[in-house]
Amino acid sequence: MRIALFPGTFDPITLGHVDIVNRSLNLFDKIIIGIGTNASKIPMYSDEQRLQWIKEIYKNDNRVEAAVYEGLTVDFCKKTGAQYILRGIRFVSDFEYEKTIADMNRSLDNSIETIFLTCLPQYSSVASTLVRDVIRNGGDASSFLPDVVKNSIYHK
Repeated sequence: MRIALFPGTFDPITLGHVDIVNRSLNLFDKIIIGIGTNASKIPMYSDEQRLQWIKEIYKNDNRVEAAVYEGLTVDFCKKTGAQYILRGIRFVSDFEYEKTIADMNRSLDNSIETIFLTCLPQYSSVASTLVRDVIRNGGDASSFLPDVVKNSIYHK
């Protein structure tokens, strides 16, 4: 069974993230969306909220799971049986950054491969950081968000 871990903060999960997951479903038997916790980052949305959104988005697809994890991504891969780390790339600069991480992960465990998928052009400007800034400043980021996230944020 080919299991991939898609790690990130998903704060919030965007249409760009969903695009990467959906397009990778043909490549893997199971995808685990791993909400990584980072002690140096304070997320805008709680782990529970982000987990709930992801579970709601994929409630009808048992090939996608979600979990919160701490520590090294390769350790979480071992724990979940994931042999692949899935990463989305928007720009060349993303690749340079992600390759450095992939090289480190490979040095920690060379049995885990990192797979890069480029995002579709319409999602290249969609970054959680920018989406958070728009939301924080009272703007409408709904065109970048899955319906469940959009409804949760804008229709409380």
